[in-house]
Amino acid sequence: MQAGPTGAGAARLGRLRIRCWRRGTREMDLILGPFADAALAGLGAAELDALEALLAEDDPQAYLWLSGRQPAPPAHAAIIARIRAQRGIA
Repeated sequence: MQAGPTGAGAARLGRLRIRCWRRGTREMDLILGPFADAALAGLGAAELDALEALLAEDDPQAYLWLSGRQPAPPAHAAIIARIRAQRGIA
């Protein structure tokens, strides 16, 4: 059994998990929350940075990108693709 992150790493993951589950819109909670539960521990530092940058965006705009209604900007394309793939969003 692999041990999880400790100290600052665990705190960062905890903060990100909460931010994913408590976005302000239920749609975003339902996309990002389960992604966080399933994938956060396996993300590298660059992917965690990318997720934090995505979480800094406004929910309505991020939802358009995550739902595929608008193309994601290059800065967010990789993390959005990962979220969409993990969540089974076509």
